[in-house]
Amino acid sequence: MQELNWLSKSQNTSKATQTILRQVRDYLNTHFKHIQYRTFKKLGLPIGSGMVESACKWLIQQRFKGVGMRWSEDGFNHLLHLRLAWVNQRFDTLFSDEPLTLTLYSPND
Repeated sequence: MQELNWLSKSQNTSKATQTILRQVRDYLNTHFKHIQYRTFKKLGLPIGSGMVESACKWLIQQRFKGVGMRWSEDGFNHLLHLRLAWVNQRFDTLFSDEPLTLTLYSPND
């Protein structure tokens, strides 16, 4: 960080480069807690997006991108919520014990 500070203030560094270096420094300061890779590795935590990408492929693509399947955005979102609830074993919590109340609308309204 000291090097970034020094370079961003150096007379030998162009104004455009100084701006970029300050942006990098600010980004690193803001996200410092999230980029402690050495600590994460020691704790055995996964680093990278591979696990998330694999879960997305299994959860979404396998179910929603089958041959001939087409979904509207609303339909996809509704089905995705059901799929997530099923996978997380929370399907029953989607439905309360309270009866549904229906509201009828007249086409003339």
